[in-house]
Parts: sequence; C-alpha cells; structure tokens
Amino acid sequence: MFATTKPVIGMLHVPALPGSPRSRLGFKAIIDWVLLDAEALTGGGIDGLMLENFGDVPFYPRQVPPHTVAFMSALGCEVRRRFNLPLGINILRNDAVSALAVATAVHAEFIRVNIHTGARLTDQGLIQGTAYETHRYRKLLGGDVKVFADIATKHSAPLAARELGDEVEETVSRGCADAVIVTGSATGRPPGLQDLKTVKAAVGEAPVIAGSGVDSGNIAGVLEIADGMIVGTAFKSGNVTTNPVESERVRTLMDAVRNLRRSG
Repeated sequence: MFATTKPVIGMLHVPALPGSPRSRLGFKAIIDWVLLDAEALTGGGIDGLMLENFGDVPFYPRQVPPHTVAFMSALGCEVRRRFNLPLGINILRNDAVSALAVATAVHAEFIRVNIHTGARLTDQGLIQGTAYETHRYRKLLGGDVKVFADIATKHSAPLAARELGDEVEETVSRGCADAVIVTGSATGRPPGLQDLKTVKAAVGEAPVIAGSGVDSGNIAGVLEIADGMIVGTAFKSGNVTTNPVESERVRTLMDAVRNLRRSG
C-alpha cells in the first residue's frame, strides 16, 4: 500500500461539519481547510493521509447521520483528486460501515476502526465492536479496503482486565483486522513502548501502527518497534490538535524518519 517501509500517515482533522454543535465554517471553507492541511503534509514528505471528522464532538457512539457520510465523501473526493497518496477514512466515534462506504466511494485504501472487537467504556457510553458486520459489508461492496483496528483504543476503558496480547490475537485472528493501531490514553499522548512490544509479539504478520503522541522526541524508540505511525498533533501549529498543519513541522519529523530508515 505504501511506497516505503515505516510509513508515516498524516492526519486530516476535519473541522466541525454542518449539523455538528461546534460547526462554524461553511462547507467550502472546510474543504479549503482540509486541502491546505493536505498540501502542507504532502509538501513535507508524508507517506499517507487519513481523513477524520475530528470536529464533530460530541460524537455519535456508532452510526452517524447521512449528511456526515455525504460531507466526508465529498471531502474524500477532493483529497483524492489532488493528492496521489494512500488515503484512510475514520468516522468517529465508531461508524465502520459508513467509513467503508466513504472509502469505497472515494477509492481510499483503508479505514480506521476504534473498537473493532470486544467492548469498551467511552465518553459515548458502552461501545461494542462489530467486526462481523464490517467485514460482511466490505464483502458486499466488493472492494479491498483494509481495516486498521485499534487495540485498547484511546479515550476508553476496558470492562474487565484482560491481557493485551489476548486482545491483539482476537482482533487479528477472529476479528480479521488487516493491521492494528496502538495509542496512548488520549489524543496526543504516546503509546507505551512496552505496550508496542507486547502487541508486536502477539500480532503475527499484521502491521503494528503507533496511533498517537509520536513526535521528534520519541520517534526513534517508537519506530524501532512499530511498522508505521499516524501523526496528527505534532504537525499542528503550537502543538494544538485543532490548529492548522505547519509544513516545517512535517519536514522536520520526516527528515528524522528518513534518517532512521537509512540507519535501520
């Protein structure tokens, strides 16, 4: 999917869409915002992009309304038309079916699913994974969109204590995830290196992606274990997730990644 080892996926955090409580921008302005961020990411040498309705707080626990799917599809088409990089779709909080529909329509390569198997307590209440539905819907659509599934996802808590390795094994073998994502406890917080090692040891051949909190200070340790990473906050002005992407921040981190690739 990616043209390199240890790919870095840059986040396109979409401002609040029309219909969301914090919506302030017209849709044309939202398109411009997303495309400017995409231009800064690609200009800095990013390896892939992921489009996410980050501004739509408070999130629906599962199914989003039709207008969200429509707006995300339109945004995905604009990004795909202008930038020739692997593209992912995440529709928060956990609408994998809508993400698959959008990804298939815009020819994206993968989706992110925060809770793919099992169940987690979140600020949206109890959310249960629906891997059975996600994969059947992918089959119905006839595409080959990959499923990147979070393990013990951020902004959530388990219902009961479980071994991390057991969750990984079930997500991949029984949930049929194509790749797994490991995060810290919240947006902008890095995963523990020991958690990454545990997941890597349990996952088999599926790629392990570090999904939050990676920056120039911890990138070497993270990429020594992980097969790739998703970066959002570290690319933003002032290190604030809702701010625009700064191309110089992207170039600085990507230079460090390329050096690590060469030395590794």
